Amino acid sequence: MLTVALCNEVLRDLPFAAQCAQAASLGYDALEIAPFTLGDAPHRLSPDTLVQTRRALTDAGIGMSGLHMLLLKPDGLSITSTDNGVARRTREVGEGLIALCAELGGRYLVHGSAPQRELVAGRDAEGRAAAMAYFDAMARAAERAGVIYCVEPLAPDLTRYLNTVAEGAQIADTIGSPMLRTMLDCAHASHEARPIPDLIADYVGSGHIAHIHANDPNRRGPGQGALDFKPIIAAIKASGFDGMIGVEPFIYQPDGLTCARDSLRYLRACGLS
Repeated sequence: MLTVALCNEVLRDLPFAAQCAQAASLGYDALEIAPFTLGDAPHRLSPDTLVQTRRALTDAGIGMSGLHMLLLKPDGLSITSTDNGVARRTREVGEGLIALCAELGGRYLVHGSAPQRELVAGRDAEGRAAAMAYFDAMARAAERAGVIYCVEPLAPDLTRYLNTVAEGAQIADTIGSPMLRTMLDCAHASHEARPIPDLIADYVGSGHIAHIHANDPNRRGPGQGALDFKPIIAAIKASGFDGMIGVEPFIYQPDGLTCARDSLRYLRACGLS
């Protein structure tokens, strides 16, 4: 049976304990946490905050699957910067978030963060080299922590760096660590030349895809746009995928709670369970 997490920023207007309780009541298996919702320095949460976060998950009877939207806070981070100070701070935050993920019982981190991977015009090669150095450092930290670090392909209207699942797989192969892999976000993958079910069949089968985000190209929840998830769910099942599916809308209509509820109902109607 496929397991599904709710990306917690959908309910970020609620206290974290209420997010946990609501997600559990809707039938989600886990929360996928955006670190910025926990504080402006999420890589340095206090021991008390960590205890309270774990207690909220336990009290609600819901798991924590992983982290995403990694580098929104603190400000001023970049994996493509050639400034040594920026690169050092970004690595420190990334390593701290890997430790946080493991501390909360998560299994993966999803590296999207489009503004923090922008390439400077005329310095593409240097920016790409800096990003590879960052991903290599994250792979080693993930190996130590026992979690998977996923590089996320994003649509080309958001970034010029890393736009396809094939590019994500190539980065993973170049780094050569089993704990650095890629993932598929349905909204972003809809921009690719190949259909999403074909990408799932090829790249889950090859071991490259460790996580999937379910959302519509219109940035709303699955079922709130034109993308048909029936063949996507069928492909996921046929591929033998054993990771987590994260519901990650960016526009919440009519509100976050209703969007979360309707998204899960739709995925179940498409054969999720």
